Amino acid sequence: MSFKILSIDDESDMEMLITQQFRRQIRNKDFEFIFANNGAEALEKLDEIKDIGLILSDINMPEMDGLTFLSKLNEMNNPYLKAIMVSAYNDMDNIRTAMNRGAFDFVTKPINFSDLEITINKTIAHIEMMMRSQREHDQLIAIQNDLNIAQDIQQAMLPKTNPPFPDRTDFDLHAFLKAAKMVGGDLYDYFLMDENRLFFIIGDVSDKGVPASLFMAITKTIFKSHFSNKNCGAIHEEVYRINSFLSADNQSMMFVTAFIGILDLTTGIVEYIDAGHEPPLILRQDKTVEVLKKKGGLALCIDGEYEYVSATFTLQPGDTLFTYTDGVPDANNLAGERFGMERIKKILLEETFAAKPQHVNETMLQHLQEFIGENAQFDDITALTLHYAG
Repeated sequence: MSFKILSIDDESDMEMLITQQFRRQIRNKDFEFIFANNGAEALEKLDEIKDIGLILSDINMPEMDGLTFLSKLNEMNNPYLKAIMVSAYNDMDNIRTAMNRGAFDFVTKPINFSDLEITINKTIAHIEMMMRSQREHDQLIAIQNDLNIAQDIQQAMLPKTNPPFPDRTDFDLHAFLKAAKMVGGDLYDYFLMDENRLFFIIGDVSDKGVPASLFMAITKTIFKSHFSNKNCGAIHEEVYRINSFLSADNQSMMFVTAFIGILDLTTGIVEYIDAGHEPPLILRQDKTVEVLKKKGGLALCIDGEYEYVSATFTLQPGDTLFTYTDGVPDANNLAGERFGMERIKKILLEETFAAKPQHVNETMLQHLQEFIGENAQFDDITALTLHYAG
C-alpha cells in the first residue's frame, strides 16, 4: 500500500519535479503524492483524504502560509501526521518557528532531492515506529484487561466467605492465595460433603501465569464435581478417576501437587491423599508443632494409571492444621535467603492453640511479605489453615 504524502507549494513546477524525481517510488506504489497550492487547500485535502501520513510544506505561500498551516495542523491532534517544512537556506527564523510549532524536520531550497528522499524515509520510519509502539501498547492494555478479568474469575472461583461456616462451632478454617503474577496456578477449596464430613484441598500447578491458572481452574472444578456428588466413592477411588481424566491428552505436560483431605468432624480423623505435596504442619494444643509424617504419592497428571493409597491422622480438639504450597517456604529475600520451614514453625509456635485460622494466615502472610521485602515474588503463595474444636 502506498504511503500518502501531501505536498504543499505554490510554485507551479514543484508538482512536476516531485513526480519526476520520485517516479520509481510512485511506480512501485511506495509513495503516492497529493498536491495543494497553499495551506487552506491543504486543509481541504486532509479533510477529504483521511489516510495522508506525511506533509511536505513550503513556508512562504499566499492565502495561508506554512506556519499558519502548522498551527491548524496541531489542532487536529493527530500525533502520527508529521510535517517536513521547506524554506530558503537563510530563512532560519521561520525554520526555527516551524520546528517550535511541531514540524518534524526541514529541508532547504534549492531542494536536494536525494536529501529529501532520506528525510522522507526517516520521517516515515519514525511514524511507523510510533504506530507500532501504539499497537503494542494497545495489545498490552488488552492483555492487561484480559488478565484483570481472568484474575477476577479466578478469585471468584475460590471460596472467600468469612467465616465460611458461621453456624459451626466444631471447626473453623481460612485460606488465601497470593499469586506471583496477575493469575496463579495454586488452588484451594473446601466444602461440607455432609453434616459430619469436611472436604478440603490445597494444590500447586507446575507453572505460573495464565496457563497454570487455566489448569488450576480445571483441577479445582473437577475435584468439586466429584467430591460434592452424593454418590462420591472412597477418597482414593475419586482421586484415581480425577488423575486419569487430568492425565489424558495432557500435551502441556503440566502436573499438580495436591494434599486432599476429608475430616470426620465427629472424631477428628482426617483421611487424606498426598499427591507429592508439601507436608502439612499440625499445631497441637500442647504448643508443639508437628510435621505430618505423610504417606506420599505421585503428583497428579504424571501417570494416569497411578494407584493412590489413602492414609489417616487425627486432630485432637484444639489442634490446628496448617497446609501450604511451596511458595511459602521457598520465598526469597533480596539477600537470597529462603524463608524456610523453621520460620514457619516459629510463627506457628507463637500462636495460641485457640488462634483463629484467619489470624494464623494473616500473621504468616505478613511475615512473608516483610521477609520478601523489595524482592520480586517468584512463586504463588497459598495457605489453608483448619482449626478443629471437636
